[in-house]
Amino acid sequence: MRRNLIPSLLLFSLILAGLASFQSSILALAIPLALYLLFGLIFAPDKVELGIKRVLSAERVAPNTLVTVTLSIKNNGSSLEEILLEDHIPPALSIEEGNLIHFCTLAPGESTAWTYTVSGTRGSYVFSDIKIRTSDHFALAYHQEILKIPGQLFVLPRVPRLKNITIRPRHTRVYSGKIPARVGGPGIDFFGVREYQTGDSLRWINWRTSARHQQALFTNEFEQERAADVGIILDGRELSNIGSGGHSLFEYSVSAAAGLADHFLSAGNRVGILFYGRVLLWNAPGYGNIQRERLLQALARAKTGDSQVFTNLENLPTKLFPPNSQLVLVTPLAKGDDKVLIQLRSRGYQIIVISPDPISYELSSLPDDPDVKLAARVLRTERNMLLMRLKRSGLQVVDWDVNIPLDKILKSRLGRPPAWHNATGK
Repeated sequence: MRRNLIPSLLLFSLILAGLASFQSSILALAIPLALYLLFGLIFAPDKVELGIKRVLSAERVAPNTLVTVTLSIKNNGSSLEEILLEDHIPPALSIEEGNLIHFCTLAPGESTAWTYTVSGTRGSYVFSDIKIRTSDHFALAYHQEILKIPGQLFVLPRVPRLKNITIRPRHTRVYSGKIPARVGGPGIDFFGVREYQTGDSLRWINWRTSARHQQALFTNEFEQERAADVGIILDGRELSNIGSGGHSLFEYSVSAAAGLADHFLSAGNRVGILFYGRVLLWNAPGYGNIQRERLLQALARAKTGDSQVFTNLENLPTKLFPPNSQLVLVTPLAKGDDKVLIQLRSRGYQIIVISPDPISYELSSLPDDPDVKLAARVLRTERNMLLMRLKRSGLQVVDWDVNIPLDKILKSRLGRPPAWHNATGK
């Protein structure tokens, strides 16, 4: 209302001057100002009653996918001569088309809408506020407020389709799955021979063995295949991840964790994810498509960070994982991590370490310099020694050059159980 102050003072001054001097010409000068203020008073916006709805063309998309945001506005109150609407979006989203600001005029009951297109990298984005400013054509009176119009967009990590991952945890669940359970029963692979029992199918009678025994029949027994508990641990420590934003090694780790979760859930296993970084984020194990969506949304929110408590893997909350279950760590590995992982192996956990190679990743962005090559050679030697200690302790280790598709690496490294597993049965 401060805009009315100067015209009002000027009008008041002209009227006083005209009355004091008895000059009608001075009073006539006040007439345009009086009409200006009168029309501003008549057409000043009353209480704003707007119905606003935000609709996203998709609420879960892959990185850098275009998403159209549509804002629909309906005037449920009196006539509004000028409306300026400004939508607020998360800073990490980029506008590809359209504008966040919309100007219009709305009669009572009239509606309008406008759209704009955004895209973004992996993350969880929350839409909240819309700024509304209404005024008359003379800009003498205006009303401004901020409305909460919630909305959310998940930019999920890319999910590579992984195959040929063989796991053999010591403990399996009672539900059927695809993991050999070392227990006889219905199955595909031959497990042994036992004496025939009432109810056994005649198709599985082992006639050759039965021929050696005159008083008994023997039937083939197969190894049961069951589901297992799989815990995926995602390393989000900044000290072990290189780069920042959407161009860091951590993005490859997140994508790998998403592919692993999808693969193990598709096989009927119970899967949970632990994010280990600035904080601990635990997603309890579950089955099926609902669990898949829950884990993907959790991975969309994951960000790197450092904490004095979680600078190394010693504080891993292993009690979250059932004993003798399968653990899969996605980590570039840092100095001293091998000791903790070897201790976990000694407690009965079957462990797979998928380690994105930070040396190859960083070399791709560094100049071809003799000093750089020497430093890379030293770091490569240290990393190879660390990986060798893990392998000798019975861990399955995948040294992953992120320039090679993960599925291709896993096919050659995890397509079948290691030789020590077949020999020991552990």
